[in-house]
Amino acid sequence: MSFYTESLTLVPDNAQRLANLCGRLNEHIHQIEASLALKIQQRGNVFQLTGPENAVSSASQLLESLYIATEQDGSLNPGIIHLALQELNADSSGAIPPEQMTLIKTPRISVKPRGSHQQQYVAGIQQHDINFGIGPAGTGKTYLAVACAVHALMTEQVNRLLLVRPAVEAGEKLGFLPGDLSQKIDPYLRPLYDALYEMLGFEKVGRLIEKNVIEVAPLAYMRGRTLNNSFIILDESQNTTTAQMKMFLTRIGFGSTAVITGDVTQIDLPKGTRSGLVHVSKVLKDIPEIGFTYFNARDVVRHRLVQRIVEAYDEFDRQSVSSLGNSDHPQRHESDG
Repeated sequence: MSFYTESLTLVPDNAQRLANLCGRLNEHIHQIEASLALKIQQRGNVFQLTGPENAVSSASQLLESLYIATEQDGSLNPGIIHLALQELNADSSGAIPPEQMTLIKTPRISVKPRGSHQQQYVAGIQQHDINFGIGPAGTGKTYLAVACAVHALMTEQVNRLLLVRPAVEAGEKLGFLPGDLSQKIDPYLRPLYDALYEMLGFEKVGRLIEKNVIEVAPLAYMRGRTLNNSFIILDESQNTTTAQMKMFLTRIGFGSTAVITGDVTQIDLPKGTRSGLVHVSKVLKDIPEIGFTYFNARDVVRHRLVQRIVEAYDEFDRQSVSSLGNSDHPQRHESDG
């Protein structure tokens, strides 16, 4: 393989911004080198890139965009670099043009969808009353849904938020947890609380919960209700039964938006119980007014090892199914039916 060398000069020559770009002990530069398989040498604001021509071109483009970000968006960190690399490597077909994308503004932070799938997901939430986000952990499904919900509440598009989860144990038993029912289910709702605290602040979330403007509840509490002018998020929906999923979807009233998220590879239902998320993705797939966004391992926005872990599990499952059939995967076999 032939190598190509290119010199890149970033202007203006600002020492603080350059330090932000390179990261502590050049960790951001090393992260880019490892991801794109090239070598980057820096002297001041001049960078020399050596490697395959396409990698050099991509790295040059990335460094320029990140340097602009140091002026606009504050401090960079390995997570932001990882997201930028994901965008760079993502297939741009079907991606929404940048001029059509808007930040999701919340009182404390602004959230920017990264990559074509996140962009399509947010666009779907803005366009459809019911949306499904399906894919592995760490792809931003829940976080983006909460951001859209907070934005809708703050701009008075809806009157309240409902954040819902099925209280299904992942190999543990609720009965062994201390406290009353509310205290027992709180650990299952923690990711939703954490996102709310980040976007609204601890005190404001507390006040809105006291006023029932924000309601965080287990799925069982939704039965018999009609939810008008609300933004409803059903998280971890792979752990709903088919009856529970139908019950939830038929709660949605006028002026409401519902977002249903889940990962069909992490089903914790009892053996032989069909996942409502797997079932509904087949039942409703041909209704154009309902949005479906499917994420994959390339969309993972957590630590870069999470992406590799997801890919490794997927590859192991594929090899197991091809060599042994579905006999060793009763849960997945059931959910695929």
